Formats: sequence, C-alpha cells, structure tokens
Amino acid sequence: MFIYTVQPGDSLYRISIKYEIDLDRIRLANGLSQTNIVPGQALLIPLNVYTVQPGDSMYSIARMAYVPFQSLINANPSVNPNELMPGMKITIPDISNYYITALGYYALRSPALDQALINDFAPYATFISLFEYHFSSDGSLNFLDDSTAIQTAWSRRVNPLATITNLTETGFSTELTHQVLNNPTARSNLINNIYSIVTTRGYAGVNIDFERVAAEDRDLFSGFLRLLKERLQPEGYWMTIAVPAKTSDDIPWLLGYDYGAIGSVVDLMFIMTYDWHHAASEPGPVAPIDEIRRTITYSLQYVRRDKLLIGVPFYGYNWEVPYQPGSIAQALSNQSAVELAMRFQVPIQYSTTYQAPYFEYVDENGQQHVVWFEDARSVSMKMLLIREYTLQGVGAWQLTLGFPEGPWLLTNFFRVKRV
Repeated sequence: MFIYTVQPGDSLYRISIKYEIDLDRIRLANGLSQTNIVPGQALLIPLNVYTVQPGDSMYSIARMAYVPFQSLINANPSVNPNELMPGMKITIPDISNYYITALGYYALRSPALDQALINDFAPYATFISLFEYHFSSDGSLNFLDDSTAIQTAWSRRVNPLATITNLTETGFSTELTHQVLNNPTARSNLINNIYSIVTTRGYAGVNIDFERVAAEDRDLFSGFLRLLKERLQPEGYWMTIAVPAKTSDDIPWLLGYDYGAIGSVVDLMFIMTYDWHHAASEPGPVAPIDEIRRTITYSLQYVRRDKLLIGVPFYGYNWEVPYQPGSIAQALSNQSAVELAMRFQVPIQYSTTYQAPYFEYVDENGQQHVVWFEDARSVSMKMLLIREYTLQGVGAWQLTLGFPEGPWLLTNFFRVKRV
C-alpha cells in the first residue's frame, strides 16, 4: 500500500496507468462512486509494488508507503537507491507484524442492519462496543434490542461489549453521574444492573463511557470502577473504559479522571484522542498529531502501555467562517468531507504541523466554510504513533461513519487480535 496525493491535472485514469493498477481497484479502496477527484486528495493505492516515477527517490517512496526507509532498502536488495529509473519496480515491505487490539463503537440500529454491518466490521475488530446503555438516578438501565448484534459478534470471533454511558436527553450529564456516585444505594444498583446485563445478555464485558465527570467526584468515580471490576473479574469479563484525552493533571474540566487510579483497575483504556476542535469551538484540526503525542507521553506516566488504545475519529467538522462565538459546526464523516470538496471542486490542503487535511469553499449562498477532517495520510500517522510507543492498539468512533480506507490501513500496519 502507498498513498498518492492528487496533483493538478490528474485523473483517476492517468493515476491508474501511472501505477499499473485497475481504476476500479482505486475506486473501491477509496470509496469513490465516481471518477471525479480534486487536487490534494489522498488516494490509497492498494499495491505492494511501486512503479518509480520521474523525480522519485527511495526516501520519497518510503514516505508515501509509510514504511521505514531502511525496511524499504532491505526489501529491494538488488536496487541501487542512487540509480532509480522511471518504470522500475520497488517492493513495499509488509509491516503488519504488529499484533494489536482493535475496538470499535457501533450504534445499534435494527436487528437486520446490526447483523449485516457487524458482519462487515468483524474482520477488523477485537471488540465491538455496542452503543449504548444509560442509567437513571436510581441506577436502573434502559432496554436495548441487542441480541442479534451480540450473537453476530460472537459468531464472527469478536468480543461484544456493553457500552454504559451517562447520556440523557440533553447530552452527557455531570449532575446525573454526581447523583449516582454519591448515593450508595443507586451506585450499588447500577453495579448490579451492569453485571446483570453483561451476564444475561451474553456480553464479553463492559465499556464505561461516563463523560464530563466532575472534579469533586474523581475519587468516587475511581472507586466505582474498582467495585465494578471486583464484580466482573472473578467470572472473566472484560473491564474497559473510554476517557477524555489529558496532557496534564491540572486541566480544570478533566480533573474528574484520575488516569493512575483508572489505569490500575481497567483491562483496557480507550483514550478519546480527538475533538481538540469540535462543533462548538473555533475551526481547527480534530485530532492534531502533536496533541496526541503529548497525550500518550502523559498517559504512559500512569498507565501500562499494554492497556492503552488510541482513538481515531472517523469524522470531521464543517465551520462557517468567519467564526462567530456560539455558532455550531456541522459534523460529517471523513468520506462526506471528501465528497464535499469534490462537489465544490476545491483543492484539499494538508497541514504537516497538525498532520491533518482541510479545505475551504464558498457555498451556494455565498457563505464561506472551512472543513477539517481525517484522511489516509493523517490516520497513517496515528498508526505509526501506536507502533512507535508500542501501545496495545487502536479504537474508532464510530464504525458506521464513512471511511473506506480504514480496513486497508488497519491491515497494512497491524494484525488484529481475535477471539
């Protein structure tokens, strides 16, 4: 695999001729329903042999393939790096010898859709966390029609997890979490009900996704996790959690999360390394690489690396500009972002500082927009970070958002652990 950045004047046909690959293979790998492309667009080329182009070097080829330079040299012992000629064939080495845990969130739909979609996602997942159960102030949980999803996951050698959230009609609730954590009866009820859901529904374990936990509830939250783990562990159930990304312990709105205490309890910690810019913020990259690196560095002070999963967003945001405080950006899938650039025929830019793509356009009403999202290049850089820090794996929010390159990238960089 390598990633080609579309140049002005390119067409899919010319690119297919250049790299000696069937045009439809490029379309399939990149989820293209048409042959329309725009300059700056990243195209994943699913080949393990690269055809040298004018101006290429072994260094530039290694960068396009996201493989170490020396690995590329070693894979081509008969090639003199200083004597590359157009048309020469360069073997791209297989670097998928890194086994990871892959966790993906899946929002339940209907039994028929659940079965079909989970069948599609299963080859690329160790865990699928079914979204979502939420609790009330007395610790009771809602009902989910999840039987088909659970059975399908198991049949495809994937561990199904029950996602437990503090969601309400108005979003993730700090107050609801505070009420339950500070009420011993409600807290005990919630633990019992989670245990009952896991055991009676046939889950492999649980994923706790309590967001916006208050600083005053920090110790109570960690204690709740310990009590839940004590209930689940004797029977071999997985205890996993999703936590916001932290780069220090003095960020006021994240004081409710004690990485050290949480990391000592859970089996896996999924860090939501995204939304540095979000729907209610000013425009900017959703998952800038420097912030992810800082998050990993901080996390490793408190949590074993074999417990850490780095989150990858399958979405971006579309802001109206100039930005007006209080305005809300539109969320869109990575694939929808590319299709939007195609629709308005605007070039896609790429920030090497943030390792993230973006573009600007003017809509039919004359309103200016800027869109930041993720593509094959930016996700590849995140995959390399996982390898660099030898972390346990990767997670995705969420599986049904359009990102056709995802399975190709995952299997290029890793081998996924299965049940």
